[in-house]
Amino acid sequence: MADFFEGLGKRLSDVASDIGKKTGDTLEIQKIKGDIRSLKRANERDLIDIGRMIYEKFQAGAVSDMDCVDLCEEIEKRDTEIEKQEAMIARIQGEE
Repeated sequence: MADFFEGLGKRLSDVASDIGKKTGDTLEIQKIKGDIRSLKRANERDLIDIGRMIYEKFQAGAVSDMDCVDLCEEIEKRDTEIEKQEAMIARIQGEE
C-alpha cells in the first residue's frame, strides 16, 4: 500500500510540474506575442508617418516617383470628394 501512495505522490508531483511548466510556457508565449504586436503597431505608425511625409512632399512638388505621384493624386481626388460630401451635409443640415 505504501508503494501505491508513493507512486501516486510521484505522479501527482510530475503532473503538477508539467502544469507549472505549461503555464510558464503559455505566459512566456503571450508575452512574446504582446511584444510582436507592439513592434507591428510601431511599424504601422512609422509607415503612416512615411506616407504622410511623401504626401506633404508631393503637395510641395518635390516627389518625382510616378508610383508615389499616382497614389498622391488619388488621395487628392478623394480629399476633393470628401470636401464635396461635407458641403452636401452642411447644406442638408442648413435646410433642416
